[in-house]
Amino acid sequence: MKQLDTLLQDAVATGQLLPASRTNINLLLSGTTSPIAAAAIAELAEHGEWNELNDRFYKTLAFGTGGLRGRTIGSIVTSAEQGAGGPNGRPEFPCIGTACMNYFNVGRAMQGLIIYVKRHVASQGTDRKPRIVIGHDTRHFSRDFAEYCAKITTDLGCDAYLFDAPRATPEISFAIRELNADTGIVLTASHNPAHDNGFKAYFDDGAQLVPPHDKGVIDEVNRLASEAYEPLPADLRGTLSELGAKFDRIYMDRLKSITLQPGLFSNGGAKVVYTNLHGTGGHIIVPLLREIGCDVATVASQDIQDGRFPTVKSPNPENSEALTLAIDQANASGADIVIATDPDCDRMGVAVREASGNMRLLTGNQVGSLLAWYRCKTMTELGWINDATRSHAVMIKTFVTSQLQDAIGHRYGIEVVNVLTGFKYIAQKLGKYEEAIPAAKRSNYRTMTEEATRALRLEYSRFFVFGGEESYGYLAQDFVRDKDANAAALLFAELAAYAASIGKTIPELLDELFSEYGVHLEMGKSLVMEGADGAAKIAALAKSYVSSPMTEVHGMKVVAVRDFTKGDMYDEEGDPIPPSDMIFMDLEGGYSFAVRPSGTEPKIKYYFFGKGNPGEDVPSSMNAVQVTLDALWKDVEADAVRRTNNA
Repeated sequence: MKQLDTLLQDAVATGQLLPASRTNINLLLSGTTSPIAAAAIAELAEHGEWNELNDRFYKTLAFGTGGLRGRTIGSIVTSAEQGAGGPNGRPEFPCIGTACMNYFNVGRAMQGLIIYVKRHVASQGTDRKPRIVIGHDTRHFSRDFAEYCAKITTDLGCDAYLFDAPRATPEISFAIRELNADTGIVLTASHNPAHDNGFKAYFDDGAQLVPPHDKGVIDEVNRLASEAYEPLPADLRGTLSELGAKFDRIYMDRLKSITLQPGLFSNGGAKVVYTNLHGTGGHIIVPLLREIGCDVATVASQDIQDGRFPTVKSPNPENSEALTLAIDQANASGADIVIATDPDCDRMGVAVREASGNMRLLTGNQVGSLLAWYRCKTMTELGWINDATRSHAVMIKTFVTSQLQDAIGHRYGIEVVNVLTGFKYIAQKLGKYEEAIPAAKRSNYRTMTEEATRALRLEYSRFFVFGGEESYGYLAQDFVRDKDANAAALLFAELAAYAASIGKTIPELLDELFSEYGVHLEMGKSLVMEGADGAAKIAALAKSYVSSPMTEVHGMKVVAVRDFTKGDMYDEEGDPIPPSDMIFMDLEGGYSFAVRPSGTEPKIKYYFFGKGNPGEDVPSSMNAVQVTLDALWKDVEADAVRRTNNA
């Protein structure tokens, strides 16, 4: 250790190792029970891999919009980490580092969550054991981490409900509510690269942690210097229960209840090619769509649950490349729709067949807008939303989601509430609406049918029509409090059945929306800056827009700047919007763009919005708006490079 200390000290002195990295290396080495931590760090130091050490130790993981996320396999895998190797070509041990997903961080996160939840349960005047739901996806180490967390849970006196195999993230949210659990976690990094993993935490309402619970949990985590703990005596420990097919059936039956016109499937559903991109989605989506009458084929090479995601560059349905194999299969078989979900099945991407026979990829904004329109229209036609109830109906979307959805909601007289990025903010609204129902009326709310809860919300509170975010996340029910691609696949199948019933294609429906409301196009761009140096550059760049926003872009003046960092803004319901590292710049001519650092990836994200006029020729208008958006990004990107170089 003395030799390692000297190497680290010299590296700090020469500027090769960040002081924070040295501090965090000491933190980990003094606390971890890992048998290979010291050897892995020493190997990197002896080989002068200071960038790798900085990337692993420049920070400690903290909750972002999706909980904890970090590398579980390093850019450089040490021989100590590789060990005897593991399933699917992974190392034997996860990546050592305070900024990484490993037993040190997962163990501390789980213990901190348990400490906080036990105190919360006790504050309610009960001495029962807390109940904790644990799920995981197909990523490297996900099952290992899940079983580890289950053991910590029972050892520390809580009852654990562990899914027997990989499951979709939204099913964990549903399970928390269905089982009246006190918290839950899922081991996933969603659509991140294969080398990442994450720890996503929920509270007793089935929603992700929000203030004050998120801060309360992380405070407890930060008080822990080690993942080591002392198990309680055997008679005080919790029990371990397994969740499997029986629970899946409960979830699937609830999902079926969100369809608005199930009779549309009586003539047969759409012909679908589905891919879960080596993840969890096929477990529910395939049998669910088949049960309602859809003809579903899967991409056999992508059915395999494999954390390497070997057939795609990225397991992200936002990327067109991820749908290539499914589109090829659809073209060969004549399928109408391609549906793809990310590894933990909370995001859904689709491609649909045009009247010409070509397949068209839809953006997340377009999918969300179509689903929002169909639900607004159909609920109005069914009489659920009428003059007496309309003021109680609501849609929820993020600020960076298409303004077409605002226009659709307003056309039907439905208020649209905009929230910050992160589905936890949509879930927070759903919790607010549930709490607004008189206590005596909602005592058994979680076991009520959709029809019963809808009646309560339309009378006493707000009825959630639809919600979503541009990054391919959608929700139409409040018995899940996170984006749900299982539900989204079902909703899209119903939309397809509706289109077929009136003799139209889904692209034709979208073009009709563009004609009625004006073409709305959005474009997302990112600048990737990895590691410790990248994090510093992202922070400096984001800060520069606050202190010195752009005044003109592509000849368009910036007419307004919406600064979300100040924390002085309110949403459409008058609720305060928490401070956020996001700046919105509104330009002349109805264009705008937003900038924010990602909460889960080493990126700074840019969101561009443009629109044409109602009644314009759709193809011409789309081309004109897209040309302008491309020009805006060219100017903004050049400006970002200048800001970064001058920082």
